[in-house]
Order: sequence, then C-alpha cells, then structure tokens
Amino acid sequence: MHNDIILVDDENVTKPTGEVHVVYFSSISNNTHRFIEKLNINNSRIPYDLNEELKINMDYVLITPTYGGGGSDTAGAVPKQVIKFLNNENNRSYCRGVVASGNTNFGDSFAIAGPILSKKLSVPLLYQFELLGTSHDVETLKNILIKFWNKGD
Repeated sequence: MHNDIILVDDENVTKPTGEVHVVYFSSISNNTHRFIEKLNINNSRIPYDLNEELKINMDYVLITPTYGGGGSDTAGAVPKQVIKFLNNENNRSYCRGVVASGNTNFGDSFAIAGPILSKKLSVPLLYQFELLGTSHDVETLKNILIKFWNKGD
C-alpha cells in the first residue's frame, strides 16, 4: 500500500530554501501539536475550523495525522482541514515534503496520509511516527528536516 512514494534522493525533488518551517494540522486531541512543540522548529498550524484559512508563502514540510479505520479503506485518511489548506494552489506550491502520524494498530494503513499526500503532491515522504511520537521520533525528524534544508552541512 505504500507504493509510489517519492524519496528524498529522487532527482526530481525540489529542496526547500529559507528557514526550516513546518506546517501542521492537529485535531482537538492536540497529539500532533504536542509533537510539534517538542521539535522546537518554526511552524504554522492549519486551523481546525474549516471557516478559517492559513496562507503560506515559504517552503515548508507538511505534518499531518492520519484519520480513518484502517485496512484497504483509505477514504478520509487525510483530514479535511489539510485538504482545504492544500486546495489553495499557492499553499500547495510551497510544500516540499510530507510527514505523517498514525496508529500502528491499523497495519498496512499506518500513517497512510503520508504516502497519499506524497504521491498526490509529488513530494518526498520524509518520516512517519505513531500517535504522539517518542523522544527518538522528535530527534530523528528534527535531524531529517535540518538535513533536508541542508542546514546541517
């Protein structure tokens, strides 16, 4: 099910410029929000309220939870708020990579929002983590982001 994802070393990947920045969505559970706080990286949050908008004019990596019940049914895996945000062509044009969280209880569809968005946006899937993530996930992703922006060289 995780076929057709784009990897960072793909020759067609556009590397981000400017400062390291993530755009993320977190539901009212705030799991993703708490993970982002631990990253301590510049960020913007996609509003939970579908009537509100976020506009981005800089390169970013999108971090999103995965919704849905698992199995082969991936309908609804990408939160509606993320879809609305990406339906804005300008917002979409600055996305350089995707990270997704999920629940390993869902087997093959664990964090499936990441592969779905990677394929749809033609950007690399950088990382996947479970629910709140661990301290290891925080450090690993922080290093991935810095390297992706070539800030660690």
